[in-house]
Amino acid sequence: MSVQTLIDSLQRLEMVYNDMLAMADAKKQAIIDNDVDKVVQLLNRESKGMKMIEQLEKERIEATYTFLQSRGVKSQLELTLTELARLVFDPEEKAKLLDVQSRLSSTLHELKQKNDINQQLLAQSLDFIDFSLDMLTGKSSQDEVTYHHPSDRGGSTGRPGLFDTRA
Repeated sequence: MSVQTLIDSLQRLEMVYNDMLAMADAKKQAIIDNDVDKVVQLLNRESKGMKMIEQLEKERIEATYTFLQSRGVKSQLELTLTELARLVFDPEEKAKLLDVQSRLSSTLHELKQKNDINQQLLAQSLDFIDFSLDMLTGKSSQDEVTYHHPSDRGGSTGRPGLFDTRA
């Protein structure tokens, strides 16, 4: 069996990861625009993409084991693509395998960076929401840090904020 089945599997994985990259860009813009419905829609699409990736990973593993068995390797080794390329003797197939490995690695690195940025944007959004709620309710972080006896009401007359919680 040739390595072409494995290369095809890796190319399909690359296409799905490229779709995930496009979704990461769209999610970033939706987070910036504060479009919660769009973020939820993108999360649902990402979930479907992750299921597709899981299925393609199984196919890739199966294609790898079939290729190894065709080369006389009987054990269930988990080799990297670089190590697998050493077992490919056709220079054209070897070049294709290493090329798809390089592209896939680059795509995954870029996806990781975009997901990290989106995670930071979400954390900043949540921090802003907490800050806004604290401003509305009149809470301050100093009140939470310092202990005050409940009967001791004198001394600090803090601003109640825009929203009076006692009403």
